[in-house]
Amino acid sequence: MQTKIEERWGTHPEDVKRYDTAQLRKEFLIEKLFEPESVLMTYTHNDRLIVGGTMPVAENLQLETVDLVRSEYFCERRELGLICIDGEGSVSVDGKDYAMKFKDALYIARGSREIIFKSKSPQNPAKYYFASAPAHKQYETAQITESMRRTRSLGCPALSNERTLNQIILNEIVPCCQLQMGMTEIKEGSVWNTMPPHTHSRRMEAYMYFKVPENQSVCHFMGEPQETRHIFMTNEQAVISPSWSIHCAAGTSNYTFIWAMCGENLDYDDMDTFSADKLR
Repeated sequence: MQTKIEERWGTHPEDVKRYDTAQLRKEFLIEKLFEPESVLMTYTHNDRLIVGGTMPVAENLQLETVDLVRSEYFCERRELGLICIDGEGSVSVDGKDYAMKFKDALYIARGSREIIFKSKSPQNPAKYYFASAPAHKQYETAQITESMRRTRSLGCPALSNERTLNQIILNEIVPCCQLQMGMTEIKEGSVWNTMPPHTHSRRMEAYMYFKVPENQSVCHFMGEPQETRHIFMTNEQAVISPSWSIHCAAGTSNYTFIWAMCGENLDYDDMDTFSADKLR
């Protein structure tokens, strides 16, 4: 197996105003998350979030520590959340196996030493998307089952933003330090997500878009509300959203995305919204 990690630095909004397309993509876009028999990660200095993906096929893959976090094992000082986005398999945490299928999630507590990703079948390998944040306290590892997820129906067809919000890893669902994760599914016929757009200066966020059909794309919007930028993205790519940046998108078809947040405020609804007509 291979473990690969990229590093991204924090950015000032005044600097981002001067970025061309190539520089914008270099700083914020994560182009590749899944590779057979590999664990791919990106470390951003925005709240020190790590996002990554792993795809075990013929062998089980262990989550190893990386030099950037300077720890004996990956979760020595970190918590981790993961969601299965394809296939079926299981994740072993310190010897305990958790069966995983599409949309199943696992919160892995600080102090967990051995984390192993497995697929049920090489013909239908599992894909696990994960996010990890520094943790100040150790809670309990827990699987988030379908009955534990909180679901909201948002938007409407008339505004092309009808969608289902699945809150999966929240402190009201499972005790955690600062990590929050969920999945938003855009309904067929709709294209917009995260309306109205917003910022939340007390935490940053990363979006991972998937179930984007072949030859289609998602246009992700970011930047300050009065100085927006955009990045075109394809299937199974992620984007880093600093705390000062809005985040919303429109696709050339419907799609699904996973949001992961970390910072000092765990209130999901703590956000500063902007009506679409005020964006520039």
